[in-house]
Amino acid sequence: MRDSETFGVEKGHGKEIVSWLNNQAKIQGVKLEARLYGYDISTKNFGDFELFSWIGDVQIARKMIIKASKRFKVKVIEGGYKPKEKLLRLKKFDFAKVKKGDKTIGLLEFASSRFGNNQWEIQNEERH
Repeated sequence: MRDSETFGVEKGHGKEIVSWLNNQAKIQGVKLEARLYGYDISTKNFGDFELFSWIGDVQIARKMIIKASKRFKVKVIEGGYKPKEKLLRLKKFDFAKVKKGDKTIGLLEFASSRFGNNQWEIQNEERH
């Protein structure tokens, strides 16, 4: 079981998408549970997103968030891409793709303090 807190959906669609993801997981009999955790993030290039966390299989989560993007015609953040280098840093990093359906429209780099309970912040973003 893996989890991620850097998945997101266009602001205003969070409850609808998370509810749909959980319902689809039950219907398909797969282990995936998604929850909004009340944190919004704003990007310069892609707009505002509601972040949500999930627990389950990463491949299932990625497939289902893309299906949700197509079904509801919204942009989503597909997170959970870790940096390759294993350096000890004061901040933890996570990378994400911004998608609209199957198409990747950008990349995001998130950072958060290793100490304390700080929220994710956007460190860098680029359009594709």
